Amino acid sequence: MSVAPADVAKIAALARIKVTPEDLAAMVPELNGILAWVEQLGEVDVTGIEPMTAVIPNQLRLRADIVGADPLTGGGVRDKVLANAPAPEHGFFGVPKVIE
Repeated sequence: MSVAPADVAKIAALARIKVTPEDLAAMVPELNGILAWVEQLGEVDVTGIEPMTAVIPNQLRLRADIVGADPLTGGGVRDKVLANAPAPEHGFFGVPKVIE
């Protein structure tokens, strides 16, 4: 797959990017090079390889999921918070039902 100057001009117009003719001429070979590289990646055999989200293994640090675990809030302020709510219901924020 390759792009022509008209393709690059159309993409720039859709992205609302002003491109001079000199820049347009320079972008065409660069984009063609990128597309050729992507086509090379498509030729690589990746059967049996697990997908990765990162190069190094990461694990999230977990904390205790209990009320009052945060020293700043301390928990136990539900009634104070709900006092500001326009329509509290059963200990939660009441919101209007939305059905379209």
